Amino acid sequence: MARPGGVHAVDVRRVGRSMLALALAGALGACSSGSRPPPPAGDIARGRALLHQYGCGYCHSIRGVDAARGNVGPPLDDVGRRVYLAGALPNTPEQMARWIRAPQAYRPGTAMPDVNVSEEDANDMVAYLYRLR
Repeated sequence: MARPGGVHAVDVRRVGRSMLALALAGALGACSSGSRPPPPAGDIARGRALLHQYGCGYCHSIRGVDAARGNVGPPLDDVGRRVYLAGALPNTPEQMARWIRAPQAYRPGTAMPDVNVSEEDANDMVAYLYRLR
């Protein structure tokens, strides 16, 4: 449909559907390809011990962590395979560490408490968790 001055009207619905289709295709391609960033650097054994020390197992079940049988939060047995963390954050080592350190900053009111995890501790915890697939 031509407008004065030769400018064509845009069918917003068609453009919107096309953009949605492209976004979904990209997301599904990323999911199905299994492409993930390389496993994070960090001390895996220390990370496992820290998950116990910080009491993560009171709320989560975590494979390989002593007494981690909680059912308040989601099980973390395969957290390294998930596409998203907390329902909305892309699952990358960086995002996982940020979530562990400051969950209330990402999702105010979440049941996940801020337990003052240091950056180094979070990186080691992520090194362990990200390998759970």
